[in-house]
Amino acid sequence: MFGTVVIGVGIAGLARIRDLMNPMPSSPSEHLKLFGFVSRRSFGNINEAKQISLEDALRSKEIHAAFISTENRSHEETIRMFLEAGKHVLVEYPMTLSAKAAHELWEMAEQKGKVLHVEHIELLTEEYKQLKKEVAGKDLVKGTLHFTGHVLDENKTGFPAFSGIARLTWLIDLFGDLTVTSATREKQKDKNYSRMTVHFETANK
Repeated sequence: MFGTVVIGVGIAGLARIRDLMNPMPSSPSEHLKLFGFVSRRSFGNINEAKQISLEDALRSKEIHAAFISTENRSHEETIRMFLEAGKHVLVEYPMTLSAKAAHELWEMAEQKGKVLHVEHIELLTEEYKQLKKEVAGKDLVKGTLHFTGHVLDENKTGFPAFSGIARLTWLIDLFGDLTVTSATREKQKDKNYSRMTVHFETANK
């Protein structure tokens, strides 16, 4: 069995705990054993998974891999700690707030002989797979992707583009590399409202 720990118990972290505690029959998850989860908040147990300290997770010889499901800004530091402790790492997208930091961490993982995997779960959904089939072989003339959500704490999630970067990855996966041609941001603090509008151009303009 391959020992694991989940770091962070937001929506993604709770889903990880649920799936690790109840793996699909005959799936690779059956070979993973959840030793616990780490959170800044005090929970005790969640679905029979026990809360452990970050220090214990880093020191444990039984834990071989960490699943990081915390806010974007803390990803880099947490990845670094677990790689230095000799653990494999799976992290929710986006891995870091800069490409430079991401490349440094990939190099570090390679030097230590560990797997550092970034998972963008939305690209594996049936809805997205269907969308990819629909646009295959077609030329993009013009299109709009609009999505909404709560106003996020920038201290934890990073600049607003990072709140929407998962959706931008859809566009790159569907249509290839994109160039930013313009970007604007509107904020209305009294209404707790923020909007970012970005225009992209594909390689063939």
